[in-house]
Amino acid sequence: MVSARTVASAVTDPELPMLTLADLGVLRDVDVDVDGRVIVSITPTYSGCPAMDTMRDDLDASLRAAGYRDVEIRVVLSPAWSTDWITTEGRRKLVEAGIAPPGSAPRRSAGPIPLTLTAPAKVVRCPRCASTDTVQLSEFGATACRALRRCRDCGEPFDHVKEI
Repeated sequence: MVSARTVASAVTDPELPMLTLADLGVLRDVDVDVDGRVIVSITPTYSGCPAMDTMRDDLDASLRAAGYRDVEIRVVLSPAWSTDWITTEGRRKLVEAGIAPPGSAPRRSAGPIPLTLTAPAKVVRCPRCASTDTVQLSEFGATACRALRRCRDCGEPFDHVKEI
């Protein structure tokens, strides 16, 4: 029988099907207890992520198809998911699919959050031609976790996974 971790690691994300849940960093843990029950822990990319039910169903179906009869999928909210959890392989797959991967997640110091009236300048590399001369067209792309951008050099529009 294929290991439960191997099976769970192969399940793809419903919104970014070029990535597995492991690539995305959503798959937190896979454990088989003494009674043979598979316990999988996943963390949503953000609270209210509409893909969570599909992720749970896909994990459950894949593990049962691999012969595991007792499966429990747990949603773990702490620590909160971060785009820093996307693997190097996952970032490569995003670029190959024409989606700009996120940069480093923002870091905030303790204490008050400073107020700024302008959006910070963001450098996002075009996944097609590698130019950094890109502009944001919309805060939201194909999903809420992506923004729509356009490259000024090659003219192509593309999604960018937002840093969280």
